[in-house]
Amino acid sequence: MKKLIFTGILAIAGLATTANAQIQKGNWMVGSSLLSSNFGLNTGAGYDIKLQPRAAYFIEDNVAVGGYVTLGFSKPGAGKSTQFDYGVGALGRYFVSPGEKGVDNLLNHGRWFLEGNVGVGGFNVENGISTTGLDFGVGPGYSYFITPNIGVEGLVKYNGVTGFGNEGLTSRISFNVGFSIYLPTSKAKAIANDMK
Repeated sequence: MKKLIFTGILAIAGLATTANAQIQKGNWMVGSSLLSSNFGLNTGAGYDIKLQPRAAYFIEDNVAVGGYVTLGFSKPGAGKSTQFDYGVGALGRYFVSPGEKGVDNLLNHGRWFLEGNVGVGGFNVENGISTTGLDFGVGPGYSYFITPNIGVEGLVKYNGVTGFGNEGLTSRISFNVGFSIYLPTSKAKAIANDMK
């Protein structure tokens, strides 16, 4: 029984330190947002089914930069036409360290982050309205590590598209659900092994 309890304590401690090991300089993060619910600021609220694959490289501990692609469709609300969303661009993500600036982790095996993106994107609505131009967004999120290398994520984000078309600026606040896989490089693995 003591061995079982000791093994359980080690497993919990390992998960608690996993969030730190996976966001070190030299690691990769790949994943996607899968579903989102939006609260339209000038277009009405509704739901989205959207794939937003992304890949990012940790240039420093807690700081990742990379790119994203957006493909999806949205139903802005009752009586409104379905729209097709698209985009491609760069993203950055900063993970808040435990205790940093008074912000502690909600759970031991998770991490708060701030994400921002900028690129080219837009939407086309079946009734002919469209906007294409600068695609941008920013917002806070939380990644909960269900395994040492996989995080389930929730992200509240302000999204906007400004540019050409029938509408000059389209903006909304969305809640996104997705996942990320954290892939350590051989250097990060060596550091992790030295720490054991």
